[in-house]
Amino acid sequence: MQFKAIAIDIDGTITHMDRRLSLRAAEKLRILDVPVVLATGNILCYAKATAKLIGVCCHVIAENGGVVTDGFDKKPYVSDVITECEQAYDILSEEFKMEKLDSRHRRTEIVLNRNFDIERARVILSNTDLDVEIIDTHFAIHIKSKKINKGTGLVRMADMMGLKTSDFVAIGDSVNDKELLELAGYSIAVSNADDFLKDIADHVTGEPYGEGTAEAIEYLVSNGMLKARDQ
Repeated sequence: MQFKAIAIDIDGTITHMDRRLSLRAAEKLRILDVPVVLATGNILCYAKATAKLIGVCCHVIAENGGVVTDGFDKKPYVSDVITECEQAYDILSEEFKMEKLDSRHRRTEIVLNRNFDIERARVILSNTDLDVEIIDTHFAIHIKSKKINKGTGLVRMADMMGLKTSDFVAIGDSVNDKELLELAGYSIAVSNADDFLKDIADHVTGEPYGEGTAEAIEYLVSNGMLKARDQ
């Protein structure tokens, strides 16, 4: 089956662990003759800058599905879920000394430095009525609404593009990629991915990080699953 688009995580999937962009992965994404959707837990401006640096177009799922846009200059769709996340942060602040990250730019979730007991925080929030969850992406800790994720972001993006989620290949590495991989028509985990993500993926690469993504795209193109531009 030939798929019509690809949705791919950024950090840990097209970057190295230190967030250096894999130039090989960028090159492979750039030669694809299908839309490339960057699906990240990071903020919108970060994702837009990454898309421009790679040389792919303008489809972005940011903040774990909370912010979605199909154009660099278009007004993004922003989920109205930040209030409960802020309430959760206020509750946890009574127990932990926490450091917010990118707080000026976050519009749908609270993101924190990985310097507190996440399991204890989960227990505290389980005793509230807040419809939020805490996830650890290995780069940061996110307090996010349970109503949104990269999967819901993919549903919205597919609708914007006139596609179905099954038309997409998805590639990721972490807990916040779970729903993305589950909804896509074909899913790939890079070899540095969390074990449970490897278990649900259709294919697992031999190489980690951006090298794994480059390997994955070569596999998809060589098997006729994604179309590449004539070189």
